[in-house]
Amino acid sequence: MAASLAAIWLAGAVVVAIGFAGAAGMAAEVIRAGFAVKARNRRRGGVFARLPVVWVFSDAARLPDPCAVIARLPPGLCGVVLRDPPSAGFAERVARACRARRVALVIAGNRRLAARLGVGAHLRATDNDRVYAAGKGLCTASAHNLAELRRAKRAGVHLVFLSPLWPTQSHPGAPALGPRGWVALARRSRVPVAALGGIGADRGLPRAACGLAAISPFAGLASVQPV
Repeated sequence: MAASLAAIWLAGAVVVAIGFAGAAGMAAEVIRAGFAVKARNRRRGGVFARLPVVWVFSDAARLPDPCAVIARLPPGLCGVVLRDPPSAGFAERVARACRARRVALVIAGNRRLAARLGVGAHLRATDNDRVYAAGKGLCTASAHNLAELRRAKRAGVHLVFLSPLWPTQSHPGAPALGPRGWVALARRSRVPVAALGGIGADRGLPRAACGLAAISPFAGLASVQPV
């Protein structure tokens, strides 16, 4: 069922055949995993049932403009972390795309802009949490260890991206937590935790994860032309 749903949502971007292939195939597999996570979160109830589960991170090199991807995301399932928007006008355009698609949006690197647009803020590990305050909408944080998980709790965020689960292009050569290390940390978090880092079709997702986030699978999708 999850596979067929993922195929339906990507049908506007590619011809869907048996199985998935290429850039769109990678995105479809991530979305398929997201539907499965969403079903688990609904069974858990409470705040988990309301969380977006598939998150797209913008990236200066691989995905500087996420709007083409946003237009192909399943409504109500996804969120976008917009990192260091180059201008307020650019952020406003992304915010409009998200509203039209019912995709959650959080902005990293500009808390005031997030508040002005009425969207959530994202607390990075390098940010000064003394000036951070959870704004309107869903607010998130990045974490790589227990201290940063506790910091996210103090900041009042709703969701933490714990990374890296697997080796990742964003930080080549950096040690990954691995499934066991990731789960051990996630179980100590007092905030719902999503997995980030090397997420793809060929790597498993811990059942403890209440969401997943990625860059590369969606960066390829941005260049796929509708048929």
